[in-house]
Amino acid sequence: MGERVLEVVDLTKIYYVKNSLFSFKSEREPYIAVDGISFYLNEGETLGILGPNGAGKTTTIQMLLGVLQPTHGQISYFGKDFFKNRSSSLQYVTHASTFMKVPLPLTVQENLDIFGRLYGLSEETRQEKIDRLLCTFEIEHIKNRQVYSLSSGQTTRVMLAKAFLSDPKIVLLDEPTASLDPDIAYITRKFLKEQKQERKISMIVTSHNMPEVAEICDRVLVINKGKIIQEDSPEMLAKSVSMSILRLKITKGIDTAISFVDKKWEYVAKDHSLTVEIDDSAISDLLQHFAKQNITYSDIEIRKPTLEDFFIDILKKGSNT
Repeated sequence: MGERVLEVVDLTKIYYVKNSLFSFKSEREPYIAVDGISFYLNEGETLGILGPNGAGKTTTIQMLLGVLQPTHGQISYFGKDFFKNRSSSLQYVTHASTFMKVPLPLTVQENLDIFGRLYGLSEETRQEKIDRLLCTFEIEHIKNRQVYSLSSGQTTRVMLAKAFLSDPKIVLLDEPTASLDPDIAYITRKFLKEQKQERKISMIVTSHNMPEVAEICDRVLVINKGKIIQEDSPEMLAKSVSMSILRLKITKGIDTAISFVDKKWEYVAKDHSLTVEIDDSAISDLLQHFAKQNITYSDIEIRKPTLEDFFIDILKKGSNT
């Protein structure tokens, strides 16, 4: 990965909520939406932010955009204080969200043209990029339709086109594929990976789609109740809560196989089917041992732990605290 393009230190957002409609300001209770989180983003890196609803993901994105003022903490883009260099920083930082809209009375073309003008793109460059992005997200046929007439999925694709219109260095994506059909979500993921590889764009992605996060993210922050509780690659997070599941249909030597796994791993044997909970690194040794013992099998299935396994595990733990 390249140099750091974003650094966040002790970022905090506190709201003050009334106990009742008749409470005075002094009686308001603090609600900590984001609780002193610190993290960084490298050039060409895709960072995922996971967490249950209300964990603080969207609030964090809004502070990174300057839409919300933090209660305290520091944000630095490209080594410069964001709050002292907001305009210059946001020339290179864009945003797309399933939950945000563009001016509804305008057409798709008019909206993107206005954003292109705001980014300072020439007319020729502006139109070339608009046409290319409309084609990429398969919405060129609706460019003359007013935004209010679009479906939620079509609107999301317009927002994605807007985010990549200015050749950004950092893109903040809040649930970017939540309203998309599977085929368009696939196209979007492919596009994001290409942008990262070809142009070294840095991205932050919030999502509830665990396979999507595992596919496109290099590193994941897990936020719960406003705090970062875990940070690692998707693969390592998955391995932290679960082992692989090995299933074999034994055709010869089932008793010998059971005798061997019984000493080492948790297993379930039914008829001639053997299911073993095993560390990924030990699967090869197990199969080699079976071969030496003339244990044969007609079918094999290996299920590795997933990011979804990890996410479900932390939610269960959180509900018990």
